[in-house]
Amino acid sequence: MIRNVHKINADGRIVGRLATEIAVLLRGKHKVSFKPNVDEGDIVEVTNFDKVTFSGNKLKQKKYHHHSGYPGGLKTELVKFKLKNDPKFVLRNAVYHMLPNNKLRASMIKRLKFVRTK
Repeated sequence: MIRNVHKINADGRIVGRLATEIAVLLRGKHKVSFKPNVDEGDIVEVTNFDKVTFSGNKLKQKKYHHHSGYPGGLKTELVKFKLKNDPKFVLRNAVYHMLPNNKLRASMIKRLKFVRTK
């Protein structure tokens, strides 16, 4: 099995549309030999991931929630601040939730690489 490397420039791209494109490549659905129970996807390298955008009012309205497991441990952060502090998380999280929830997901998401350009 040959894994190709796809280089994607995320500059000015919308997060959701970019995430679907990446998820298809990671899963291998673009190949003729696609089988849902076999991990035949490719490697994806994303550059300029800190310059992605959101459509509509998502920058002001979308929130990420995290709970520590303790009472009162709910942490909420707007996507605007999360994108500024940790742009990898925003794109990786979108791609991660578009992959199937099975044993193959961990190996698929490991092939998503973020390349910093200078």
